[in-house]
Amino acid sequence: MPGIRSAANDVDVDLGALFSSLARRWPRILFAALIITAIAFAFAWLATPKYKGETRILIETRESVFTQPDPASNANSPVLDEEGVTSQVQVISSTEVLKKVAKQLDLASRDEFNDGGEIGPIGRVLVLAGLKSDPSEIPAEERVLQAMRDRLEVYRVEKSRVIVVDFSSADPKLAAAVPNAIAETYIAVQKDAKLESNSDATSWLAPEIKDLTKRVKDAEAKVADYRAHSDLFLADNNSALITQQLSQMATELSRVRADRAAAEAKALSVKAALASGGSLDALPDVLSSGLIQRLREQQVQLKANIDQLSTTLLPNHPRIKALRSQLAGLDRQIRAEAEKVLAGLNTEADTAKLREQQLLADLNKAKAESSRAGKQEVELRALQREATAQRDLLESYLTRYREASSRRDRDYLPVDARIFSRATVPAVPYFPKSIPIVVAAFIASLLIMAVITLLQELFSGRAMRPARGTGFGPVEEVAMPGSPSRRDDPAFSPAAVPSAESETAHAAGISKVSVERAAEKLIAGGASRAIFVSPEGDEAAAASVMVAREVADAGLRVLLLDLTSSGAASTPMLESNSYPGVTNLLAAEAQFTDVIHVDLYSDCHVMPVGTADPERAMRAVDRLPIILNSLTTAYDVVVVECGPAEAASIRRLVSDGAEVLVSVIESEDASVAETAAALEASGYGDLMLVTPAGHLPPHPPVPDRSAA
Repeated sequence: MPGIRSAANDVDVDLGALFSSLARRWPRILFAALIITAIAFAFAWLATPKYKGETRILIETRESVFTQPDPASNANSPVLDEEGVTSQVQVISSTEVLKKVAKQLDLASRDEFNDGGEIGPIGRVLVLAGLKSDPSEIPAEERVLQAMRDRLEVYRVEKSRVIVVDFSSADPKLAAAVPNAIAETYIAVQKDAKLESNSDATSWLAPEIKDLTKRVKDAEAKVADYRAHSDLFLADNNSALITQQLSQMATELSRVRADRAAAEAKALSVKAALASGGSLDALPDVLSSGLIQRLREQQVQLKANIDQLSTTLLPNHPRIKALRSQLAGLDRQIRAEAEKVLAGLNTEADTAKLREQQLLADLNKAKAESSRAGKQEVELRALQREATAQRDLLESYLTRYREASSRRDRDYLPVDARIFSRATVPAVPYFPKSIPIVVAAFIASLLIMAVITLLQELFSGRAMRPARGTGFGPVEEVAMPGSPSRRDDPAFSPAAVPSAESETAHAAGISKVSVERAAEKLIAGGASRAIFVSPEGDEAAAASVMVAREVADAGLRVLLLDLTSSGAASTPMLESNSYPGVTNLLAAEAQFTDVIHVDLYSDCHVMPVGTADPERAMRAVDRLPIILNSLTTAYDVVVVECGPAEAASIRRLVSDGAEVLVSVIESEDASVAETAAALEASGYGDLMLVTPAGHLPPHPPVPDRSAA
């Protein structure tokens, strides 16, 4: 026997018949398109023309470099960042600006902006229904503002500091006048804001300067008083006098120590030369003596005379002896004079030593005074810093106050914005554009009517055709094992199976019925649950599907629960076995609304096997009776397809009002007799053998049904 086919193969769309409907109904499509186009043309012809004016504002620095307080510090600072420019858009469209423009142009006197709160019949109905507020209860000023906002569009040009003000109106002159007035009012409002800010600054600075002047005087007076009481006098380099004196003393002490050391060294060298009897010519201090220099000159002269006379006279000559005696006297005089130089050097060294001691004592005393002066100077500097800070703050306040006062007096407060493009009176309305509206209406109406025609053709079923090989072939009647063959009995011939009068046969005491008869018995008996067992496997599951559809076609609420391992019952009804189902419900992965779907070809609902792990779902199989009870409450009949199940395994599915049915295709199959016998032995009497033989769908399948 062939297996159960997928529901996707039961019906095909006849594309030729579908699109030929457009050719058959083109007069109706064209007529509807022309009607809609005529309505669009009438609307474009009768609509009030709208004109639009555009004014552009540039956000930039208007302050001159010659009037800036500090041009160097403000040279690199931007006027406004991106958020600041966007904020100016809100300022331009603010209520304050719009009110001033409305008053300036007297917009309240125009019907376009103030219609007096009159509304038509439709508007009155909406007001009574609470869907619209009554315009007559809104003040005239609010109505004007609302009308202005409806016609106003203010936006910032991307990546620029340009703000565009667009305004539309039925009056072209007004369309240009309003955006220009809004831009001018915005400039004036910004200037007034700067004036107010400047006035607030001068009002705040005046008392601050007065108070700060007094504080500066007090701080400077504290500095002078502290300097006078602490005897801290400043030298030329703005340091304390005692500190400068201490530095000078240290310098003088170093010089005196150097002089003493030099004098002691000279005296020591002269003393050593005298003690050794050596020559004194190498001693600078001895040679620097004038007397010694004269004696040295005489000594040189005597030596020259002796040398001259020695050439003619003998050494013992009285003349030579006299000269040598004079030379010896000169040596003694030179030595005596050198001793005097030594004494002078010793005296100089002693004097330098005494001077050093005196300077050292004075230096120690000055250090003590400098330490005391240092502490006082720290306090003095703190007072000076306070006075300097107060004075600098006062000077900055005075500078700002003079600048603010001069700007206020001269009324010079440039706004960081200017109008660089003013709106002109438009000559051509921007709305309505008759040709684009008519063309768009004609094309859109053609498309809409074509789509409506195609949908009508699909829903009527005229564009559908049965797929090749659809339906079940006739099933040959075979007697149940253990019972006499009735193949020759006309009541069991294949042609007689669908008839209601000859559809019942007896095999082993069990009735064998057709799909229609089984559905009638379930409906007439008031069964709330139908348990199908299919011993022959997946192919026999077709009986439960057909019975469920028959009951659903009778107008009852029916759900088919597929408990087969392969999803043989639900797959033909849903075209796929990938839908969530009872296993997902048992595994707590889904809810009832997620696992219940609609049969593609009937009003029957389907709960497929599902996509959850079967082992995980079987751990919660005890929940299955609860699920069935819930479904029985919601549906008139619950059809359960169990597949080739045993009698013991369906016990938890049976309840009051349940009917057990056996699906049969080949009656001679031994598994059918065994299953029927086992069910009877387990207490399930009044079994019905249901065969799908000869059953045909009562109507073509309905495509594209949505899932529940």
